[in-house]
Amino acid sequence: MSSLIVLVCALIGGVVLGVSLALLLGRKEKGSADSDLLARLYVMIERETAITRSETASQRSALAEMERGMGERTERMRSALAEQLGALAGAMGREQAEARAAQAQSLQALAETSARQIETIRTAVTEQLHQAVERQMQTSFQRVLEQFSAMQKAMGEVQAMTAQISDLKRLFGNVKTRGGWGEAQLRSILDDVLPPEAYESNVRLGTGNEVVEFAIRMPVRSTTPPLMPLDSKFPTEAYERLLNAAEEGNAAAEKAARKSLESTVRLEARKIATKYIHPPQTVEFAVLYLPTDGLYTEVARIPGLIDEIGRQFRIMIMGPALMPAMLRTIHLGYVTLALEERTETIARLLGSTRQEMLRMDAVLDKLAKNAQAMSFSIEEARRRTRVVSRRLKDMDEPTGSTPEGDDSEIEFTGAAGDMAASQ
Repeated sequence: MSSLIVLVCALIGGVVLGVSLALLLGRKEKGSADSDLLARLYVMIERETAITRSETASQRSALAEMERGMGERTERMRSALAEQLGALAGAMGREQAEARAAQAQSLQALAETSARQIETIRTAVTEQLHQAVERQMQTSFQRVLEQFSAMQKAMGEVQAMTAQISDLKRLFGNVKTRGGWGEAQLRSILDDVLPPEAYESNVRLGTGNEVVEFAIRMPVRSTTPPLMPLDSKFPTEAYERLLNAAEEGNAAAEKAARKSLESTVRLEARKIATKYIHPPQTVEFAVLYLPTDGLYTEVARIPGLIDEIGRQFRIMIMGPALMPAMLRTIHLGYVTLALEERTETIARLLGSTRQEMLRMDAVLDKLAKNAQAMSFSIEEARRRTRVVSRRLKDMDEPTGSTPEGDDSEIEFTGAAGDMAASQ
């Protein structure tokens, strides 16, 4: 670095000398003195140049030696570094081998531990699975036993139901028993909806004294309210033929059974209209009650049958689902009638109360007049007391006439007379 600085300084000095020489050459015309000076300068420049060259050569040789030293040092450092890298590589290889061996040992130990744990888990799972299977088998067996006992119980119930169905078949096979069942069902509905004594049983109607099962008293204002006849009918044969034909899919038999059911219902409606409708003892219509909703549904499916029977025979056909609604309407009529009677009672009570209030008003008027007279009498008494007080006060003064006292006494006597006259 120092040789470079010296070389630069030498170059700068040469440039300065060259410039100076040029300036001196430009002034050669000034005289020979300047030529001598120029010769000296040239000699100095040559000397400086030689010195610079020698120094440069010495610097070059020093730089060469430094380069050789640096190369040797670099070579030594490279060899040392190679040796260190070799040693480091060997150490790392040994460490990697040791780590690989340790890792292999750890993996082997871990595999053995995992195998033992897996064996333990498999044993525990096997035991638990065995216990669960045993419990499940016991539960399943118990459930099977319970289901079997329930099945036996159900079979017993089915047998009992079969016996009951047989009893029902025998019951519905007898016309009297079947009619009694429909009558009992209708009585139960009437008892549930209508108030007590709103209907009668086995009532004789008309001149022929025909006995109807039930007759409802209509909620009207009358000493003898009209009755609404109710009769229960259960045409089982036609209904069963219709159901059997529908189950078998026999359209012709179903049509014939439906026609038979229609004829039966028309016949029963005509009988009810002839026997039980006798105005004014009864209303101008009656009710034909069918004990089952299925039978009522089949009758309702016949086109126009219910409307035609209603127009022609004045008979309403009702089933177990519609009968309570009609009875609630009648019950509402009873409630309305009771409210009207209560309203009349309240109106009569209000009328009596009005008369009493008028009498009370007259009594209060008399009391007001008496109170006014009494108030006037009290005021007169107070005024008379003031007069007496003044007279007693005048007794302490010289004796004199008191015409004012006489006038007040006369006025008091007149007021007393007026009060007596008013009383």
